[in-house]
Amino acid sequence: MKALSLTAVTLLLLVGCTGLPEGIQPVTGFDKDRYLGTWYEIARLDHSFEEGLSKVTAEYTLNEDGSIKVINRGYNAEEGKWEQAEGRAVFVGDSDVGHLKVSFFGPFYGSYVVFGLDEDYSTAYLTGYNRDYLWLMSRTPEVSDEVLEAFKARAEAEGFELGELIVVEQ
Repeated sequence: MKALSLTAVTLLLLVGCTGLPEGIQPVTGFDKDRYLGTWYEIARLDHSFEEGLSKVTAEYTLNEDGSIKVINRGYNAEEGKWEQAEGRAVFVGDSDVGHLKVSFFGPFYGSYVVFGLDEDYSTAYLTGYNRDYLWLMSRTPEVSDEVLEAFKARAEAEGFELGELIVVEQ
């Protein structure tokens, strides 16, 4: 009985990590092919896995099995070296909805939610399974003040706390 309970709790935790923050809606009409390529991290809520990193990029390419290869890369100035993580993303539901799950560690997946996306796929607003995760990504290493302010306004309207938001040095 304990093994079954542990399995049920583990499954619940894994599902919770690929869910959506309450009230956040992923974009619809998502076009995976247009999303592929290199994105620059413009702003983020900092976390231990990215702490101290600058020049952060994410590159998305298609794997043979239809999943998406994810390569996140950033420069750690304190250690004087580049850091890189490779992962795999798959859609949680329909492939035209910007809700994916990404794994960098074997069978463990985390939610990847595109909740804002320009028509021309030039900027994207991302979150995880809760509002502790937030990113502004762009096809270019810099964005205008207007783009950054629009992102902040949307994030605040969606209930994100921006006190720890950092603008990433590119």
